[in-house]
Amino acid sequence: MRDKFWQSGDPFIWLTGGALACCLLMVAGLVVVIASNALGFFWPSALVQLDLLDGTRMMGKRMARQEIPGQEGAHRLQFKVGNRDVYGLDFRWVDEAQIRAQAEPAEAVLLERLEWGEMYGYIGGLYEGDQPLAAGGTEGWDKLQELLAQCETERAEIRRLEREEISDLNYEITELQKQQRHTPTEARAAQIAQVQVQFEEVAEELTRLRRVSERYTLAMQMAGGEERRVEVVGVLHAYRPNQLGLVEKAGIYLGKCWEFLADQPRESNTEGGIFPAIFGTVMMVLLMSLAAVPFGIVAALYLRECAKQGGLVRIIRIAVNNLAGVPSIVFGMFGLGFFVYGVGGAMDQLFYADNLPNPTFGTGGILWASLTLALLTVPVVIVATEEGLAAVPRELREGSLALGSTKLQMIWRVVLPSALPGILTGVILATARGAGEVAPLMITGVVKLAPDLPVDGNWPFFHLERKFMHLGFHIYDVGFQSPNVEAARPMVFATTLLLLTIVLALNLIAIVVRNQLRRRYASSAF
Repeated sequence: MRDKFWQSGDPFIWLTGGALACCLLMVAGLVVVIASNALGFFWPSALVQLDLLDGTRMMGKRMARQEIPGQEGAHRLQFKVGNRDVYGLDFRWVDEAQIRAQAEPAEAVLLERLEWGEMYGYIGGLYEGDQPLAAGGTEGWDKLQELLAQCETERAEIRRLEREEISDLNYEITELQKQQRHTPTEARAAQIAQVQVQFEEVAEELTRLRRVSERYTLAMQMAGGEERRVEVVGVLHAYRPNQLGLVEKAGIYLGKCWEFLADQPRESNTEGGIFPAIFGTVMMVLLMSLAAVPFGIVAALYLRECAKQGGLVRIIRIAVNNLAGVPSIVFGMFGLGFFVYGVGGAMDQLFYADNLPNPTFGTGGILWASLTLALLTVPVVIVATEEGLAAVPRELREGSLALGSTKLQMIWRVVLPSALPGILTGVILATARGAGEVAPLMITGVVKLAPDLPVDGNWPFFHLERKFMHLGFHIYDVGFQSPNVEAARPMVFATTLLLLTIVLALNLIAIVVRNQLRRRYASSAF
């Protein structure tokens, strides 16, 4: 009876199902942990003011509560006190036994600043230069809202001048100077001088706008009694969290989520948005796929359909399988030596000699990083494609040839369409691995901050030689290289959740396409 039970195979089915369930539970648990730490990052929390037994007063957001080690029944609270330029730290632990009183004052104000993080306190007054504009309290709050809207308009104009006019004029001057070095002409020299005059005029206007935008200052009264002057142009948002209702908090939450997705990073990547990293990740994955997928499919077709099976083909397959297990940093070193210094250096000598000794393609960039990851993932595509081709029934090949098709027609019209679901499986695996790799990118083009995207309005529009940002490297940099790891931890979870979402979206698109192809070719082995 026992032998029949084991021979039936049911125990192995249950063991396999149990192992699958455990894996799914672990993955789900990991996603829940990441999401729970990431999704609450942007919710506006209340500001708590504490009066301590030693007579001091502090204000901040309550972050955590834990038992004091070695003191049973005693707990301490962690507060985010902000005001980094005042206190020099973002967080402070307070023993509950040291708290005399705590409250949530309605007049408490939270400032989100371009530099030095958040500031908590009370409005003490508004000034234009040394002239007072408004006192504290409600009068100061109303005037601050007016000035914030005005300063936002001025910041937008400054960004436009910096990123559009200054950038375009600088690009035009650089291109004209290259042409002048190659073929000097008086007309081009006059054109360069004219563009330089325009550049200086825009630079003067930019300087004037910056000086004008700095005329308003806000006096903030800290909970401990200190007063600090803050330039209003450096304040992004101001709100009184203890007066916000649920709808208002939800609006602020959605606005912060959008800023996280669409804005530029600031404060050493610990605040602001991550749009350049999102753009760089997606563009790199697309370039990697364009390089790896066709090459992998062609290589698999040759090995399976064209090459004479023998010892050489077996050696090639063993080499491909071994490549799939090589550490990614080895591919990074190969990419640095071959693509960056070899191919890129040769391109600079042939096509960009006027720019030397400054390299154009002879340094890390998104093109070389994408090709390096293409080499990393192409073994996965080859193996998956070969498996898909092997699963196509032999009868389909023989029937196609018997009806008069050439071998090329048979491969193109019968074998490849039937093997597409399997090929897309390899593409899914390659995309998922390539999107999460970081080590090869660190030496082939990724940087902590890339002010210019690889795509802009200047010819040739796609600047594949530029360095780029990547979500995986952003997680590493913020989580392990940040000068303020504790304050940056929520940003790490938020970026990780976004990277998982992007990989999941890319995979779901490929899975949907694969399932449609599978239904279309249901007559085959699929």
